Amino acid sequence: MYTTLIRPHVQPGAGTEEDAAPAVRSSWVGQNVLFLGLTSLFTDVSSEMVSAVLPLYFIVYLGFAPLAFGFIDGLYQGSAALVRIAGGFFADRSHRHKEVAGIGYALSALCRLGLLAASGWAAVTGVILLDRTGKGLRTAPRDALISLSCSPDMLGTAFGVHRALDTAGALLGPLVAFGILSELPNAFDTIFVISFAAALVGLGVLFLFVENAPARHDTRPQSPVSPRTAAGLLHRKRFVSLLAIGGLLGVATISDGFLYLVIQRRLAFNLGFFPLLYVGTALSYFALAVPAGWLADRIGRAWVFIGGYVLLLLVYTALLQRSFSAGGVVIYLACFGAYYAATDGVLMALASPLVPEDLRSSGLALVTTVTSVAALLGSVLFGALWTWQGTATAIGVLFVALLVATILAAVILIPGQYRVAHEPTSPVYS
Repeated sequence: MYTTLIRPHVQPGAGTEEDAAPAVRSSWVGQNVLFLGLTSLFTDVSSEMVSAVLPLYFIVYLGFAPLAFGFIDGLYQGSAALVRIAGGFFADRSHRHKEVAGIGYALSALCRLGLLAASGWAAVTGVILLDRTGKGLRTAPRDALISLSCSPDMLGTAFGVHRALDTAGALLGPLVAFGILSELPNAFDTIFVISFAAALVGLGVLFLFVENAPARHDTRPQSPVSPRTAAGLLHRKRFVSLLAIGGLLGVATISDGFLYLVIQRRLAFNLGFFPLLYVGTALSYFALAVPAGWLADRIGRAWVFIGGYVLLLLVYTALLQRSFSAGGVVIYLACFGAYYAATDGVLMALASPLVPEDLRSSGLALVTTVTSVAALLGSVLFGALWTWQGTATAIGVLFVALLVATILAAVILIPGQYRVAHEPTSPVYS
């Protein structure tokens, strides 16, 4: 579907962004983006088959309380924080982004089989931690490869293409889970086996077709990648501002699982249809990821990023209603998917120009780590508020928090994007 966007891999130049862009400026993205997207497609078929049934598995099948699920869900989203930083740093130091990402993909694939053997709380938690460790290892090297495989002015589009293919997997995964549960209720073992097979296909695409970015041929002296140089990113004001905004927004964001549980309880539909809520969101995300990335490259990435959180506020407003129709659910899921399209890849496109190429993986690892830890805290907070005060209070508190965080993001990011666009400076804006 996206072959018209693919051209042979071109590495941006090593000089300033202004120096590099004319040599590579184009309407195309690199072929690595396609193959990394296909890797993510099959991996997401695998992972979303599992994540689509986790709320049912923990709350309905195992009988966990909402607070316990909030802890598990937060762990699932944010537990790989330290591993993500280590993986990003090692990928930068070794210049083997593909291999580091491959280790992460392989580890997550093995955990699909581990779920077959896990039965108790401790065992399930251990498998989830290992799975998220794999995700932590692969995310930053993969995103760094994407950013290094296209021209700087096409970052939004490149991440949009990748996220669209990634989301195609997120769309197919819940559909497969839905089909299995419809024919074989509570057949979680079947879901885990098929999930493992899909993960193996994605791993094969990565190792057979994806290439590491070529080494930079730069005559200027460069500092070796070390913990000290990586930590130096925290002295760059605009990069730290982006980290802070991402963290604030993450804490105020209700996780997918909780949002879908609220919808299910308001409509009281058959639990076998629960995975279809993930499908609705993924369909919207898939359709809008490339247009959102393209728009971000043209009108400003900060504008699109903030717009995504405005859409999420609309979803929260809908959840505060005591009841809504099935047609309303379609609209809410479409807005939820549009929120993902406008924020997920666009955040990486916002961060990439703020980080030098030799620290790209480490910088993006910091961004995803901060947002993941924030998501963990947000899930635990929402689960606690739901358990102690009810869903209406929980949603209301996070609505106010997200509104404040969105306003702060607009105040900080939107003026900053014009300075980045017009100031003649290096790719790392301090």
